[in-house]
Amino acid sequence: MTSSTDATQQSSSAVSAASQYCNDRDESEVREQIIDITQNLLDAIVSCDWDKYSELCHSSLTCFEPEARGHLVQGLSFHKYYFDFFGSSSAAVAASAGTTTTSPSAAGTNVTLSSPHVRLLGNKAAVICYVRLNQSVDGTTQMPVTSCVEETRVWEVIEGRWMNVHFHRSVPS
Repeated sequence: MTSSTDATQQSSSAVSAASQYCNDRDESEVREQIIDITQNLLDAIVSCDWDKYSELCHSSLTCFEPEARGHLVQGLSFHKYYFDFFGSSSAAVAASAGTTTTSPSAAGTNVTLSSPHVRLLGNKAAVICYVRLNQSVDGTTQMPVTSCVEETRVWEVIEGRWMNVHFHRSVPS
């Protein structure tokens, strides 16, 4: 089984487990599901997998991120532009990581959630904060490079599954 298939199965499991949480209320399990589904979302970003990204994000997604230049972005069209424009090119990772890199698939880009902290907000919402470490290969030097951004994501159970409804991404100062 490929890692892409594994990630899809994990994602489906974590998404459908949202309704189970409402019944079981196992907080540590839900925290792990939020971490897993966030990792799956980040993997979709670096691999430019729009289908997976749009499956995990609600159509009314809001965000503050460096590309928005201080503006609140609403909906998915802003994000779709980057997926369409960059595809699997080096610029896709550069846009999300702040570095110049080769293609995610060619470079084997790795995204790590460092020090994730999950706060459950009742039984239908959660917030996760973490430092996102992006490991890739510099397109000029062909040497490994690691960059980081700080992210907060809000997840909400909508129609029985976890959906990303808001995020904030900042470059550390």
